[in-house]
Amino acid sequence: MKRWQFWLGVLISLIFMYFALRGLRLEDLGEALKNANYWWLLPGIGVYFLAVWGRAWRWHYLLRPVKKVPTKTMFPFVAIGYMGNNIYPARAGEVLRAIVLKKHEGIPISASLATIIVERVFDGVVMLAFVFLNLPELARLTSDSGFIGNIQTLALWGSAAFIGALLIFMLAAMFPQVTEKIVEALFQRVLPESLREKGMGLAHRFLDGLAALRSPRDAWMVFVTSVVIWLLETGKYWFVMHAFPFQVSFFALMLMNGIVNLATTIPSAPGYVGTFDAPGIALLTAYGVDKALAAGYTLVLHVALWVPITVLGAYYMAREGLRWDSSMKNLEAES
Repeated sequence: MKRWQFWLGVLISLIFMYFALRGLRLEDLGEALKNANYWWLLPGIGVYFLAVWGRAWRWHYLLRPVKKVPTKTMFPFVAIGYMGNNIYPARAGEVLRAIVLKKHEGIPISASLATIIVERVFDGVVMLAFVFLNLPELARLTSDSGFIGNIQTLALWGSAAFIGALLIFMLAAMFPQVTEKIVEALFQRVLPESLREKGMGLAHRFLDGLAALRSPRDAWMVFVTSVVIWLLETGKYWFVMHAFPFQVSFFALMLMNGIVNLATTIPSAPGYVGTFDAPGIALLTAYGVDKALAAGYTLVLHVALWVPITVLGAYYMAREGLRWDSSMKNLEAES
Protein backbone atom coordinates (compact mmCIF):
# COMPACT_ATOMS: atom_id res chain seq x y z
CA MET A 1 0.00 0.00 0.00
CA LYS A 2 3.01 2.28 0.16
CA ARG A 3 3.62 2.06 -3.56
CA TRP A 4 2.80 5.12 -5.62
CA GLN A 5 0.83 2.97 -8.08
CA PHE A 6 -1.65 2.07 -5.35
CA TRP A 7 -2.27 5.67 -4.39
CA LEU A 8 -2.54 6.69 -8.03
CA GLY A 9 -5.24 4.04 -8.45
CA VAL A 10 -7.07 5.39 -5.40
CA LEU A 11 -6.92 8.92 -6.82
CA ILE A 12 -8.29 7.74 -10.19
CA SER A 13 -11.10 5.90 -8.42
CA LEU A 14 -12.02 9.00 -6.43
CA ILE A 15 -12.13 11.08 -9.62
CA PHE A 16 -14.40 8.54 -11.32
CA MET A 17 -16.67 8.33 -8.26
CA TYR A 18 -16.94 12.12 -8.23
CA PHE A 19 -18.20 12.10 -11.81
CA ALA A 20 -20.46 9.12 -11.06
CA LEU A 21 -22.23 10.79 -8.14
CA ARG A 22 -22.01 14.43 -9.18
CA GLY A 23 -25.44 16.11 -9.08
CA LEU A 24 -27.03 13.10 -7.38
CA ARG A 25 -29.10 13.60 -4.24
CA LEU A 26 -28.16 10.98 -1.65
CA GLU A 27 -31.79 10.83 -0.48
CA ASP A 28 -32.88 9.77 -3.96
CA LEU A 29 -30.13 7.15 -4.12
CA GLY A 30 -31.15 5.84 -0.69
CA GLU A 31 -34.78 5.61 -1.81
CA ALA A 32 -33.80 3.66 -4.94
CA LEU A 33 -31.76 1.22 -2.85
CA LYS A 34 -34.49 0.91 -0.23
CA ASN A 35 -37.19 -0.01 -2.75
CA ALA A 36 -35.14 -2.53 -4.75
CA ASN A 37 -36.30 -6.17 -4.87
CA TYR A 38 -33.09 -7.93 -3.93
CA TRP A 39 -34.47 -11.44 -4.59
CA TRP A 40 -33.56 -10.85 -8.23
CA LEU A 41 -29.88 -11.02 -7.23
CA LEU A 42 -30.15 -14.78 -6.64
CA PRO A 43 -30.73 -15.87 -10.26
CA GLY A 44 -28.22 -13.20 -11.34
CA ILE A 45 -25.54 -14.68 -9.11
CA GLY A 46 -26.41 -18.18 -10.36
CA VAL A 47 -25.97 -17.14 -14.00
CA TYR A 48 -22.71 -15.40 -13.11
CA PHE A 49 -21.28 -18.58 -11.58
CA LEU A 50 -22.20 -20.39 -14.80
CA ALA A 51 -20.04 -17.81 -16.61
CA VAL A 52 -17.19 -18.51 -14.17
CA TRP A 53 -17.57 -22.23 -14.88
CA GLY A 54 -17.37 -21.35 -18.58
CA ARG A 55 -14.10 -19.53 -17.90
CA ALA A 56 -12.76 -22.62 -16.13
CA TRP A 57 -13.72 -24.74 -19.16
CA ARG A 58 -12.05 -22.26 -21.55
CA TRP A 59 -8.85 -22.29 -19.49
CA HIS A 60 -8.89 -26.10 -19.46
CA TYR A 61 -9.27 -26.02 -23.26
CA LEU A 62 -6.38 -23.59 -23.75
CA LEU A 63 -4.11 -25.66 -21.50
CA ARG A 64 -4.81 -29.01 -23.21
CA PRO A 65 -1.63 -28.93 -25.35
CA VAL A 66 0.41 -28.44 -22.16
CA LYS A 67 -1.54 -30.74 -19.84
CA LYS A 68 -5.13 -31.96 -19.63
CA VAL A 69 -6.69 -30.68 -16.41
CA PRO A 70 -10.43 -31.27 -15.74
CA THR A 71 -12.72 -28.24 -15.63
CA LYS A 72 -13.87 -29.06 -12.09
CA THR A 73 -10.22 -28.88 -11.00
CA MET A 74 -9.78 -25.51 -12.72
CA PHE A 75 -12.87 -23.87 -11.22
CA PRO A 76 -11.37 -23.17 -7.76
CA PHE A 77 -8.24 -21.72 -9.39
CA VAL A 78 -10.36 -19.36 -11.49
CA ALA A 79 -12.32 -18.32 -8.38
CA ILE A 80 -9.03 -17.59 -6.58
CA GLY A 81 -7.98 -15.49 -9.56
CA TYR A 82 -11.19 -13.45 -9.40
CA MET A 83 -10.70 -12.92 -5.68
CA GLY A 84 -7.14 -11.75 -6.29
CA ASN A 85 -8.22 -9.33 -9.01
CA ASN A 86 -10.87 -7.90 -6.67
CA ILE A 87 -8.70 -7.25 -3.62
CA TYR A 88 -5.15 -6.86 -4.97
CA PRO A 89 -4.05 -4.10 -7.36
CA ALA A 90 -2.93 -4.54 -10.98
CA ARG A 91 -5.03 -7.69 -11.63
CA ALA A 92 -2.66 -9.70 -9.46
CA GLY A 93 -5.21 -12.52 -9.33
CA GLU A 94 -4.08 -13.64 -12.78
CA VAL A 95 -0.62 -14.36 -11.40
CA LEU A 96 -2.11 -15.93 -8.31
CA ARG A 97 -4.15 -18.52 -10.20
CA ALA A 98 -1.12 -19.41 -12.32
CA ILE A 99 0.82 -20.02 -9.09
CA VAL A 100 -1.95 -22.23 -7.66
CA LEU A 101 -2.11 -24.19 -10.92
CA LYS A 102 1.65 -24.83 -10.77
CA LYS A 103 1.33 -26.01 -7.18
CA HIS A 104 -1.34 -28.57 -8.11
CA GLU A 105 -0.50 -29.61 -11.66
CA GLY A 106 3.17 -28.69 -12.11
CA ILE A 107 2.41 -26.51 -15.15
CA PRO A 108 5.07 -23.79 -15.54
CA ILE A 109 3.81 -20.36 -14.52
CA SER A 110 5.04 -18.78 -17.75
CA ALA A 111 3.02 -21.29 -19.83
CA SER A 112 -0.20 -20.75 -17.86
CA LEU A 113 0.30 -16.97 -17.93
CA ALA A 114 0.44 -17.20 -21.74
CA THR A 115 -2.99 -18.85 -21.77
CA ILE A 116 -4.33 -16.23 -19.34
CA ILE A 117 -3.11 -13.43 -21.60
CA VAL A 118 -4.82 -15.15 -24.55
CA GLU A 119 -8.03 -15.29 -22.49
CA ARG A 120 -7.84 -11.57 -21.84
CA VAL A 121 -7.25 -10.81 -25.52
CA PHE A 122 -10.33 -12.81 -26.53
CA ASP A 123 -12.32 -11.11 -23.76
CA GLY A 124 -11.26 -7.74 -25.12
CA VAL A 125 -12.31 -8.66 -28.66
CA VAL A 126 -15.76 -9.79 -27.45
CA MET A 127 -16.27 -6.70 -25.27
CA LEU A 128 -15.42 -4.46 -28.22
CA ALA A 129 -17.84 -6.45 -30.39
CA PHE A 130 -20.56 -5.73 -27.81
CA VAL A 131 -19.72 -2.03 -28.03
CA PHE A 132 -19.64 -1.87 -31.83
CA LEU A 133 -22.92 -3.79 -32.20
CA ASN A 134 -24.74 -1.13 -30.19
CA LEU A 135 -22.95 2.13 -30.93
CA PRO A 136 -25.43 3.35 -33.59
CA GLU A 137 -28.36 3.18 -31.16
CA LEU A 138 -26.46 4.93 -28.39
CA ALA A 139 -25.24 7.59 -30.80
CA ARG A 140 -28.87 8.26 -31.74
CA LEU A 141 -29.89 8.60 -28.10
CA THR A 142 -27.08 10.97 -27.09
CA SER A 143 -25.95 12.55 -30.33
CA ASP A 144 -25.61 15.97 -28.66
CA SER A 145 -23.12 14.82 -26.01
CA GLY A 146 -19.42 14.12 -26.05
CA PHE A 147 -19.94 10.78 -24.33
CA ILE A 148 -20.31 8.86 -27.60
CA GLY A 149 -17.18 10.32 -29.10
CA ASN A 150 -15.20 9.14 -26.09
CA ILE A 151 -16.61 5.62 -26.38
CA GLN A 152 -15.98 5.48 -30.11
CA THR A 153 -12.38 6.60 -29.62
CA LEU A 154 -11.87 4.03 -26.85
CA ALA A 155 -13.42 1.31 -29.00
CA LEU A 156 -11.27 2.12 -32.04
CA TRP A 157 -8.00 2.21 -30.11
CA GLY A 158 -9.01 -0.85 -28.11
CA SER A 159 -9.85 -2.76 -31.29
CA ALA A 160 -6.46 -2.01 -32.77
CA ALA A 161 -4.73 -3.13 -29.55
CA PHE A 162 -6.67 -6.36 -28.93
CA ILE A 163 -6.90 -7.52 -32.55
CA GLY A 164 -3.22 -6.69 -33.07
CA ALA A 165 -2.28 -8.71 -29.98
CA LEU A 166 -4.45 -11.61 -31.13
CA LEU A 167 -2.78 -11.69 -34.54
CA ILE A 168 0.68 -11.59 -32.98
CA PHE A 169 -0.14 -14.48 -30.64
CA MET A 170 -1.68 -16.56 -33.42
CA LEU A 171 1.34 -16.01 -35.69
CA ALA A 172 3.69 -16.87 -32.81
CA ALA A 173 1.70 -20.06 -32.14
CA MET A 174 1.58 -21.13 -35.80
CA PHE A 175 5.26 -20.43 -36.48
CA PRO A 176 7.02 -21.30 -33.21
CA GLN A 177 10.47 -21.89 -34.73
CA VAL A 178 10.49 -18.52 -36.50
CA THR A 179 9.24 -16.88 -33.31
CA GLU A 180 12.01 -18.52 -31.29
CA LYS A 181 14.64 -17.19 -33.70
CA ILE A 182 13.19 -13.68 -33.48
CA VAL A 183 13.07 -13.83 -29.67
CA GLU A 184 16.61 -15.21 -29.48
CA ALA A 185 17.92 -12.41 -31.73
CA LEU A 186 16.07 -9.84 -29.60
CA PHE A 187 17.45 -11.27 -26.36
CA GLN A 188 20.99 -11.19 -27.74
CA ARG A 189 20.56 -7.48 -28.33
CA VAL A 190 18.88 -6.45 -25.07
CA LEU A 191 19.83 -9.02 -22.41
CA PRO A 192 23.23 -9.59 -20.81
CA GLU A 193 24.70 -13.01 -21.59
CA SER A 194 24.11 -14.26 -18.04
CA LEU A 195 20.32 -13.84 -18.45
CA ARG A 196 19.86 -15.10 -22.01
CA GLU A 197 19.53 -18.80 -21.18
CA LYS A 198 16.94 -18.17 -18.47
CA GLY A 199 15.10 -15.73 -20.73
CA MET A 200 14.92 -18.26 -23.57
CA GLY A 201 13.63 -20.89 -21.14
CA LEU A 202 10.79 -18.58 -20.14
CA ALA A 203 10.10 -17.79 -23.79
CA HIS A 204 9.89 -21.51 -24.67
CA ARG A 205 7.41 -22.17 -21.87
CA PHE A 206 5.40 -19.10 -22.86
CA LEU A 207 5.18 -20.34 -26.46
CA ASP A 208 4.03 -23.73 -25.16
CA GLY A 209 1.10 -21.90 -23.57
CA LEU A 210 0.08 -20.52 -26.99
CA ALA A 211 -0.14 -23.97 -28.58
CA ALA A 212 -3.96 -24.01 -28.53
CA LEU A 213 -3.96 -21.19 -31.09
CA ARG A 214 -2.15 -23.27 -33.71
CA SER A 215 -5.46 -24.75 -34.83
CA PRO A 216 -8.04 -22.35 -36.36
CA ARG A 217 -10.73 -24.68 -35.05
CA ASP A 218 -9.42 -24.39 -31.49
CA ALA A 219 -9.07 -20.61 -31.78
CA TRP A 220 -12.67 -20.41 -33.04
CA MET A 221 -13.84 -22.59 -30.15
CA VAL A 222 -12.15 -20.24 -27.66
CA PHE A 223 -13.82 -17.26 -29.33
CA VAL A 224 -17.29 -18.85 -29.25
CA THR A 225 -16.80 -19.81 -25.60
CA SER A 226 -15.79 -16.22 -24.83
CA VAL A 227 -19.00 -14.93 -26.44
CA VAL A 228 -21.09 -17.35 -24.36
CA ILE A 229 -19.26 -16.32 -21.18
CA TRP A 230 -19.93 -12.62 -21.76
CA LEU A 231 -23.57 -13.24 -22.73
CA LEU A 232 -24.04 -15.14 -19.45
CA GLU A 233 -22.45 -12.27 -17.57
CA THR A 234 -24.81 -9.86 -19.33
CA GLY A 235 -27.58 -12.15 -18.12
CA LYS A 236 -26.62 -11.15 -14.59
CA TYR A 237 -26.99 -7.49 -15.56
CA TRP A 238 -30.47 -8.33 -16.88
CA PHE A 239 -31.60 -10.15 -13.73
CA VAL A 240 -30.31 -7.41 -11.40
CA MET A 241 -32.10 -4.81 -13.55
CA HIS A 242 -35.41 -6.43 -12.57
CA ALA A 243 -34.73 -5.48 -8.97
CA PHE A 244 -35.26 -1.83 -9.99
CA PRO A 245 -38.23 -0.09 -11.68
CA PHE A 246 -36.70 0.57 -15.09
CA GLN A 247 -36.21 -1.37 -18.31
CA VAL A 248 -33.63 -1.21 -21.07
CA SER A 249 -32.99 -3.78 -23.78
CA PHE A 250 -30.63 -6.73 -23.41
CA PHE A 251 -28.53 -5.12 -26.16
CA ALA A 252 -28.21 -1.98 -24.05
CA LEU A 253 -26.92 -4.14 -21.19
CA MET A 254 -24.46 -5.81 -23.58
CA LEU A 255 -23.17 -2.35 -24.41
CA MET A 256 -22.95 -1.47 -20.71
CA ASN A 257 -21.10 -4.72 -20.00
CA GLY A 258 -18.58 -4.00 -22.74
CA ILE A 259 -18.02 -0.38 -21.75
CA VAL A 260 -17.64 -0.87 -17.99
CA ASN A 261 -15.26 -3.79 -18.45
CA LEU A 262 -13.15 -1.82 -20.90
CA ALA A 263 -13.10 1.03 -18.39
CA THR A 264 -11.87 -1.31 -15.65
CA THR A 265 -8.62 -1.73 -17.59
CA ILE A 266 -7.81 1.81 -16.38
CA PRO A 267 -5.67 1.68 -13.20
CA SER A 268 -7.84 2.14 -10.13
CA ALA A 269 -8.25 1.11 -6.51
CA PRO A 270 -8.73 -2.66 -5.97
CA GLY A 271 -12.22 -3.78 -6.93
CA TYR A 272 -12.44 -1.33 -9.86
CA VAL A 273 -14.06 1.29 -7.65
CA GLY A 274 -15.28 4.17 -9.78
CA THR A 275 -14.00 2.91 -13.12
CA PHE A 276 -16.87 0.39 -13.16
CA ASP A 277 -19.52 2.70 -11.70
CA ALA A 278 -19.08 6.00 -13.53
CA PRO A 279 -19.44 4.69 -17.12
CA GLY A 280 -22.30 2.39 -16.11
CA ILE A 281 -24.30 5.23 -14.56
CA ALA A 282 -23.54 7.55 -17.47
CA LEU A 283 -24.64 5.00 -20.04
CA LEU A 284 -27.95 4.21 -18.33
CA THR A 285 -28.61 7.92 -17.93
CA ALA A 286 -28.03 8.27 -21.68
CA TYR A 287 -30.79 5.70 -22.17
CA GLY A 288 -33.16 7.89 -20.18
CA VAL A 289 -32.94 6.08 -16.83
CA ASP A 290 -33.27 8.37 -13.80
CA LYS A 291 -29.82 9.00 -12.37
CA ALA A 292 -30.73 7.81 -8.87
CA LEU A 293 -32.05 4.53 -10.29
CA ALA A 294 -29.03 4.20 -12.59
CA ALA A 295 -26.67 4.78 -9.66
CA GLY A 296 -28.53 2.40 -7.35
CA TYR A 297 -28.59 -0.33 -9.98
CA THR A 298 -24.93 0.07 -10.93
CA LEU A 299 -23.73 0.09 -7.31
CA VAL A 300 -25.82 -2.99 -6.43
CA LEU A 301 -24.62 -4.75 -9.59
CA HIS A 302 -21.02 -3.94 -8.70
CA VAL A 303 -21.43 -5.36 -5.20
CA ALA A 304 -23.21 -8.46 -6.56
CA LEU A 305 -20.37 -9.02 -9.01
CA TRP A 306 -17.71 -8.45 -6.36
CA VAL A 307 -18.86 -10.13 -3.13
CA PRO A 308 -19.92 -13.72 -4.05
CA ILE A 309 -16.89 -14.61 -6.17
CA THR A 310 -14.51 -12.87 -3.77
CA VAL A 311 -15.89 -14.83 -0.81
CA LEU A 312 -15.72 -18.09 -2.77
CA GLY A 313 -12.18 -17.36 -3.96
CA ALA A 314 -11.08 -16.46 -0.42
CA TYR A 315 -12.52 -19.77 0.80
CA TYR A 316 -10.59 -21.74 -1.83
CA MET A 317 -7.41 -19.79 -1.10
CA ALA A 318 -7.74 -20.45 2.65
CA ARG A 319 -8.33 -24.13 1.90
CA GLU A 320 -5.07 -24.14 -0.05
CA GLY A 321 -3.27 -22.54 2.90
CA LEU A 322 -1.85 -19.87 0.60
CA ARG A 323 -0.56 -16.41 1.44
CA TRP A 324 0.20 -13.69 -1.11
CA ASP A 325 3.78 -13.12 0.05
CA SER A 326 4.69 -16.81 -0.12
CA SER A 327 3.02 -17.13 -3.51
CA MET A 328 5.11 -14.29 -4.90
CA LYS A 329 8.25 -16.04 -3.66
CA ASN A 330 7.26 -19.07 -5.73
CA LEU A 331 6.88 -16.83 -8.76
CA GLU A 332 10.31 -15.28 -8.20
CA ALA A 333 11.83 -18.75 -7.84
CA GLU A 334 10.61 -19.76 -11.31
CA SER A 335 11.52 -16.51 -13.03
